[in-house]
Amino acid sequence: MFARALLAFLALPGVVAFAVPVTWLFVSAPMHVAHPVGLALLLAGTGGLLSCVYAFYVSGKGTLAPWAPPVHLVQSGLYRYTRNPMYVSVTLILLGWALSFGFSGLYLYAFFVAIAFHLRVVFGEEPWLAQKYGAQWSEYASRVPRWFF
Repeated sequence: MFARALLAFLALPGVVAFAVPVTWLFVSAPMHVAHPVGLALLLAGTGGLLSCVYAFYVSGKGTLAPWAPPVHLVQSGLYRYTRNPMYVSVTLILLGWALSFGFSGLYLYAFFVAIAFHLRVVFGEEPWLAQKYGAQWSEYASRVPRWFF
């Protein structure tokens, strides 16, 4: 299962949060840090993302990949504060790249990725979770906000 978790991490948030922004920066923008505070967002998002992957693997007994999802509903760690900390973390990473390097194209990318995350959560993941976990999901969803509000 560890190999599947690693593959899922590299294939999914690895591409969206790291490969695309770094490649875009490399070909389009100067590679010098314009605003160091962006690095704090980048590090916070990366830490949050790794924490979520760990929670999926240990508490959920699965991965973040749709082909090997957690067996158990994950409610620990950052999942106590938001139902979607992985998406929040990736968005923070993207904003960190944009702010750190002062590249406006990455702000736009972060915006569209965040919209895509929201649509995926509302129309795909939450109905699936409600069906899979029933009352446990309903109780969790009533207690923990979708985002932070």
